[in-house]
Amino acid sequence: MTHVRIYPAQGKWTVRANGAVIGESTRAMEMVQRDYPFVIYFPREDVASAVLDASDRPLICDDRGEGMFFHVSSPEGQILNAGYSLTRPTPEAEAVRDYLAFDAGKVTVERV
Repeated sequence: MTHVRIYPAQGKWTVRANGAVIGESTRAMEMVQRDYPFVIYFPREDVASAVLDASDRPLICDDRGEGMFFHVSSPEGQILNAGYSLTRPTPEAEAVRDYLAFDAGKVTVERV
């Protein structure tokens, strides 16, 4: 049984770190996993790579696959493990391979 569903996200989406825009996209994808809130995945080229620093923390998820976390630089300092990317997704999550998603508890992800 598939626990991951991915759709094109409608509209324009932005991600802010402590108020500073670090990404914006009209090509984002929306992932719904089990009964969790949906997550927006941004194409890498739509996020400022200069604000991302690779973390040593691995991402391992039975439903989504494997990947890596990123610390995000902001005007107030570094936000630890605020972003992540699936570098070895499951077949169900392949559509967001190497996209970037963000922890909505650490940064702001919103439709604009």
